[in-house]
Amino acid sequence: MVALTVNGQSHQIEADPDTPLLYVLRDELHLHGAKYGCGLGQCGSCTVMVDGQAVFSCVTPVLLLEGREITTVEGLGTIESPGPMQQAFIEEQAAQCGYCIPGMMMRAQALLQRNPGASDEEIVAHMEPNLCRCGTHMRILAAIKRAGGLMQMAAGGSTTDTAKRAG
Repeated sequence: MVALTVNGQSHQIEADPDTPLLYVLRDELHLHGAKYGCGLGQCGSCTVMVDGQAVFSCVTPVLLLEGREITTVEGLGTIESPGPMQQAFIEEQAAQCGYCIPGMMMRAQALLQRNPGASDEEIVAHMEPNLCRCGTHMRILAAIKRAGGLMQMAAGGSTTDTAKRAG
């Protein structure tokens, strides 16, 4: 039995401790945002956050996660009330096929929680491990910049520059 905290809720999971987190999220907890892409930690479609850091859930065994905070794209907001990252991706129409988008959002969220004013260069470098085969990279980058502005505004750090990026 493994105790996991996912999106603020505690769960007792009956899985082999070596089971990758991705399978527990999808099969046991019915959280389908993280996607199976390569199974090797090379594409990023399975990205979630663990203690605020982006990780590939397809290669992270659940035995390493007891006592740690796991956040999936479902933990960022709801359909009725999307979080800043989700709202920015909607507003920028950043998805084409959408398969990579939850992983993109989670990797970007990890960066912007630490640095909502990240530069274009910082965003590009941080996002490099996640792949998008549809080629919506420019819209994804615009969405991340917008999300950073929205996060700064929500934190009370509204400036003219922040407002321009968010709106």
